[in-house]
Amino acid sequence: MPVSPCCARPPGRIPMLERSKDQPAPRIARCAPIRFSNVSLKLGGKMLIRDISCDLGPAGKTVILGPNGAGKSLFLRLLAGLIKPSAGTIESRDEKHRQKKLNCHALVFQNPVLLRRSVFDNMAFVLGPLRLGRKARRDKVMQALRHARLDSRAAMPARRLSGGEQQRLALARALIVNPSAVLLDEPTASLDPASNFVVEDMIDEADRKGVKVVFVTHDIKQAKRVADDIIFIHQGRIMVQNDAAAFFDEPGCIEAQCYLDGRLPPG
Repeated sequence: MPVSPCCARPPGRIPMLERSKDQPAPRIARCAPIRFSNVSLKLGGKMLIRDISCDLGPAGKTVILGPNGAGKSLFLRLLAGLIKPSAGTIESRDEKHRQKKLNCHALVFQNPVLLRRSVFDNMAFVLGPLRLGRKARRDKVMQALRHARLDSRAAMPARRLSGGEQQRLALARALIVNPSAVLLDEPTASLDPASNFVVEDMIDEADRKGVKVVFVTHDIKQAKRVADDIIFIHQGRIMVQNDAAAFFDEPGCIEAQCYLDGRLPPG
């Protein structure tokens, strides 16, 4: 499906396209579709998010692209409910289109926030509300740590892990609570290739389990590997939302093309 050329402010809602038929669908979608309707955010007298409207599907991996300062991280924080929009609404709807609260969304920051405890205790802490027995809790934690390649570090203080290991721990901790969606703000920005590979493997596994993934990155090659669909943000506006393969074949606006080419847009 071709993408219409974008102007400075795209009119109306940008529809969420279906996933490519070549992409395997997750087994069970846990996240209800999410709708941004005319959302704006003004902080310190400056308009940072400008009247954006878009739909996020209930499953799959959505990658957010855009230059520094475009509003990508703010988009994630709005989605997570950490900040409220100055105008507009963000709604999550079930299959019967009844409004639901935005909940069960886990957010992983670029710089991991960890407890001053062991790797194991960082994981076990978030399982407290589930009231699991000791053995069930230990089994669940160790299984998650094995997937993150951290089982041999279980007794180590989390603060002594390398940067890549800390990021994997933060992601594993977010996923162990079975969220409906996981929101990732440049989680691999400073990681070595090995840690990068593990993080992408964890993301793929979450996707297969039906967890909605929304992922901010500046790594174009990574976006091509990971994304099912792309949202391109520029100057606080969503300029393009499209299937990943279609976006990389025909970005749809000059700003997106310049971004992919590593150039500044005209003007």
